[in-house]
Amino acid sequence: MSVTTTPVGQVNPVLRAAPAPPAEAAAYFRASLAFHTDVSDVAGALAADGDPGFVLVDCRSTESWDQGHVPGARHLPTALIPERAGELLDPAVPVVTYCWGPACNGATRAALALAELGYPVKEMLGGFEYWVREGFEFETWQGTERRAADPLTAPVDAADCGC
Repeated sequence: MSVTTTPVGQVNPVLRAAPAPPAEAAAYFRASLAFHTDVSDVAGALAADGDPGFVLVDCRSTESWDQGHVPGARHLPTALIPERAGELLDPAVPVVTYCWGPACNGATRAALALAELGYPVKEMLGGFEYWVREGFEFETWQGTERRAADPLTAPVDAADCGC
């Protein structure tokens, strides 16, 4: 495979490192889906009739939880996971963690702590920020709210973005 160059002879930054062979890429992306889910998929599963098959865990502080959280989520700050997970979570039920948003790795740290305790776990990409930006309902200490979807982040049909 040749590396594409720009007109001035410099290496195209997108292809500076050649793409992995298709079989390796498939294994990587398959593994990524085993570790991550997204806001729209979580919202769709929670909105469907019946048990979604997972427990959603907000791993942020109490102050952050009070500002807003996903309806139905359980509050378990990352620092309290070792001492409280056993009383709040069933080890046979998969857990999906979330924190503020893409710039925060709190959900990753929470997922690691839960995995080390033996829980099956995934991380919700986008966190609470994208939950709100995609226009889904959320709860605060004052009640339920919903903001208009951000047209730059929300799919036309939030339950099915077509991907």
